[in-house]
Amino acid sequence: MSRLLDLLEEERLKLNQLGEVSLKQAIPLWENPEVQEQSRRVDELVAQVSEMKARHNRFVR
Repeated sequence: MSRLLDLLEEERLKLNQLGEVSLKQAIPLWENPEVQEQSRRVDELVAQVSEMKARHNRFVR
């Protein structure tokens, strides 16, 4: 789980950097394909973390 959280943090940082560059260039985030792709990666990782936490909570109870 720790590795997954580290990966999520790395991908979030990349997304933030891409977003900042896009905004500085006056490109709307929804029109920047790099930002959109990175956002999908982050969304997938968030879903994986949520699923793992839910699974863990079922076993703990």
